[in-house]
Amino acid sequence: MKNLLSAGDLDRTDAIRILDTAEELLGVASRPIKKLPTLRGRTVVNLFFEDSTRTRISFEAAAKRLSADVINFSAKGSSVSKGESLKDTALTLQAMGADAVIIRHHSSGAPHRLAQAKWTNGAVINAGDGTHEHPTQALLDAFTMRRHLAKDGDGSLEGKNVTIVGDVLHSRVVRSNVLLLETLGANVTIVAPPTLLPVGIEHWPVETSYDLDSSLEKADAVMMLRVQAERMNASYFPSAREYSRRYGLDTARLNRLPDHAIVMHPGPMNRGMEITADVADHVRSVIVEQVTNGVAVRMAVLYLLLGGAAGEPEANEEGTA
Repeated sequence: MKNLLSAGDLDRTDAIRILDTAEELLGVASRPIKKLPTLRGRTVVNLFFEDSTRTRISFEAAAKRLSADVINFSAKGSSVSKGESLKDTALTLQAMGADAVIIRHHSSGAPHRLAQAKWTNGAVINAGDGTHEHPTQALLDAFTMRRHLAKDGDGSLEGKNVTIVGDVLHSRVVRSNVLLLETLGANVTIVAPPTLLPVGIEHWPVETSYDLDSSLEKADAVMMLRVQAERMNASYFPSAREYSRRYGLDTARLNRLPDHAIVMHPGPMNRGMEITADVADHVRSVIVEQVTNGVAVRMAVLYLLLGGAAGEPEANEEGTA
C-alpha cells in the first residue's frame, strides 16, 4: 500500500496484516520505554481541517512511539483562514519533507484529491473526510471486536453479527465499518430512524431495521453512533428524548444482548442520548479500550506504509529493533 484512503481499498490479506501487526505493537504501551526506532528520521504531519481529540492525539502518539518527528497542523490560526488552498498547504508541507500526511477534512474526497493530484510525495492517510469514510476507526473497531469475539485462534470475525445504531446518514465511521466488516466476513445490521438512513443503503451489504429491540438478541457487538447535530440542518427526529427512547442503549436493552456481546462507540459520546452513562461505563463496554487499541492500529498503519519491513515488528525491552 502507498496510501490508506478507504476501508474498501483493503482486501482480506491487507486487513488481517494490519490487525496482526497491531497485535504485535499493542504491547509497546505497557513497556517502561514506549518507543520503537522504526520511523526515526521520518516526518509525519497531522493535517487537520476539523476539530478532533481522539484521532489527532492517537495518530500523534502512534507516530511518536515509532520515533517519527510529528508536525501538528490546525486550520484554525493558519494561512487557511486567510484563504490558502489545500494544494498550497500540501505543497508547503512537501517542501518541508513530509513523509506521511494524515488528513482530516470537512469535504468528502479531500484525501483522495490530495493523493491523486500528487501534491505530496508522502503517504496519505484518511483520518476522516466529511461524511464519507474513516478507515483507521474501522480498523481499530475490528481489532477490538477480534480481541473479544474471536475464540478460534485465527482472529476471524467470520459469521459474527454486528449491529450499528444511530445517525448513519452523517457517519463516516459506519461507511468504513461496513466495508471492512464485509471484507472480514461479519454480518452487519444497521438500525436507525428512516430519516437518518442514506439514499441507496439498500445496495449496501447490510440488513436494515427501524426496531432496535428486535436487533439486539443476536448481536455479538453493538456499536452506537453519535447523533451529529453539527451536521444537521433539518429536524431528523421529533426530540432528543424521543430519539433516546427509540434508539438509545440503556440498561434494559443492554440486558437483551447475549452474555458475550460487547458495547462500542467511536466517540465522542452524547451521554444520555444514544447511550446512557451507566451503559457507557459498564463492564461490557469497550469504549475506553477502543481508544487504547486505536494507537496500536495507527502504529501498524504507519509502520506498514513507511517502515518498509517485510516481517512483523519486534523489539526488546529497551525499545531497540
